[in-house]
Amino acid sequence: MGFIAMPQRHQVLALSALHIAIIIASNYLVQLPVDIFGLHSTWGAFSFPLIFLATDLTVRLLGKQVARRIIAHVMLPALVASYVVGALFQEGRFAGWGSLLQFNSFVFRIALASFAAYALGQLLDVQVFDRIRQRARRWWLAPAGSAVLGEALDTAVFFSVAFWHSSNPFMAANWMEIGAVDYAIKLGASLVFFVPAYGMLLSALMRRLGRDRGQLAAAAR
Repeated sequence: MGFIAMPQRHQVLALSALHIAIIIASNYLVQLPVDIFGLHSTWGAFSFPLIFLATDLTVRLLGKQVARRIIAHVMLPALVASYVVGALFQEGRFAGWGSLLQFNSFVFRIALASFAAYALGQLLDVQVFDRIRQRARRWWLAPAGSAVLGEALDTAVFFSVAFWHSSNPFMAANWMEIGAVDYAIKLGASLVFFVPAYGMLLSALMRRLGRDRGQLAAAAR
């Protein structure tokens, strides 16, 4: 509740920092492959849905204009952070600070894909969430619907921009399979874990906000 009481500028900066932290973590984890029932994916599929949870709570509590401001603040730092993390940590191993002195076109393409996927996926998520929230009676329909569409666009943009005709033979040959498995994992994690988490966090915040308003009203009498 201290966060809700912050000036809007501080809220935007705090949430922007959270988004950037999730992107940095995901860009490292996406380099760590994992096989699930014989299908190729990465650990990044489990961390990135946190951004959609943060965005949906932002739209619900602060409005879609604030959410769009956060996306605008994050886009350029996300591009830089994606490149730096990709250059420093290649295949999950620290490549040394000297790797930043040499331009890596493969890493830059991944960073550009991350930039485009984040911007388009998040903007769609904001619009879909807000539209469903205004019309649906059940609280879970908005975060679930926005996850289905937002994560689909995010995944399609990222994997096609990053790995279509890639210089990496494995990714060039398997990006569609990896992207499909990645989307399935992200969507499953969102619906099973993050949508319920959204409901619990929203309920807790609204109860706390109601108590604080009641205390302020009593103090004003």
